[in-house]
Amino acid sequence: MKTKIILLFSILFALQFNTTFAQGCEDDAPVAGASGVPSTSSSTVFGYIQPQYNTYFTDNGENTFNFKRARLGVRGRVNRSFSYYVVLETSAFIGGGDAYLLDAFVTYDKNEWAKISLGSFKQPFGREVTTACHSLTTIDRSIVADQLVAPQRDMGLMLLGGTKESKFKYSIALMNGRGLGINDNNEKKDVTGRATYQLLDFMNVGASFRYGYPNNEDDDRTTYGIDASINYNAFTLQGEYIYDEGDYNRAAGGGCGSEPLELGNKREGAYVMATYDINEKLQPVFKYEYFDQDTQIEKIGYQERMTVGLNYFFNKSTRFQLNYQANIETYNSIDNDALLMQMQIKF
Repeated sequence: MKTKIILLFSILFALQFNTTFAQGCEDDAPVAGASGVPSTSSSTVFGYIQPQYNTYFTDNGENTFNFKRARLGVRGRVNRSFSYYVVLETSAFIGGGDAYLLDAFVTYDKNEWAKISLGSFKQPFGREVTTACHSLTTIDRSIVADQLVAPQRDMGLMLLGGTKESKFKYSIALMNGRGLGINDNNEKKDVTGRATYQLLDFMNVGASFRYGYPNNEDDDRTTYGIDASINYNAFTLQGEYIYDEGDYNRAAGGGCGSEPLELGNKREGAYVMATYDINEKLQPVFKYEYFDQDTQIEKIGYQERMTVGLNYFFNKSTRFQLNYQANIETYNSIDNDALLMQMQIKF
């Protein structure tokens, strides 16, 4: 296991990064006035839909049409110091039912190095989780991000700083640790933080940390993550490793509607992903990942996945994604590969 980690990151560190620090599912660009600077009062309606067709090559084959996400939101400013952000998720395939409030927070952003957000937003953990959902390179996030950075959204207070031009950026949050729309059941809170640094013109590195009490005041949870990305001409290489131990909230589920797995006391996973922009429209992608849901049980529960895909950009607002997922579970000889196709319209 450690050999795999060393191999992944020796490749990466011999190597830019999606520098968005969006608390929600949209990029964090401020709503600007005609002059390009934040206006005293403004608003923007935004959203995107991701209709999808999935084929699962299981022993009893399955295929289905669904919506990965269907989101509508508004963001804006009430004056030069305060902004707001609200997003509604309308896809029943993620929430499992009716539409619900996904993100809703107010931000005091007069000081770019000490912005404060209060409300419901993403945990500031990991490279893939903090990437806007409409900007993901593959249709699904990595298994480790969906299983270990859970709940991916929560209620809390966040302090963050940095601009798109600054080399260093940070965010640290005090959160309930229970997930969306749920009151905390104890007096202790989760502390989650992330920092990135533009090490070279083409290389960005990041580190994340979480410590909390997901179920009660006695059993804690500790999570670490490191990540890196390079962008050299048309070639991009990105990778991430996450380690997690202790208690976890089984009711929190997996990220973006994924089925939560039963985890051992210690668990880990990583991925490495490469893309090449053939031109402004065509982008092939290859992703390798592994996830070990219980590191104390050798081999059983260990998963590997290879994703081969193609992204086609009709324009800046319209994208088609095609992903073939080859899944391997140790000591589990079942056919469970998948072919995913998704269209995205962003407005």
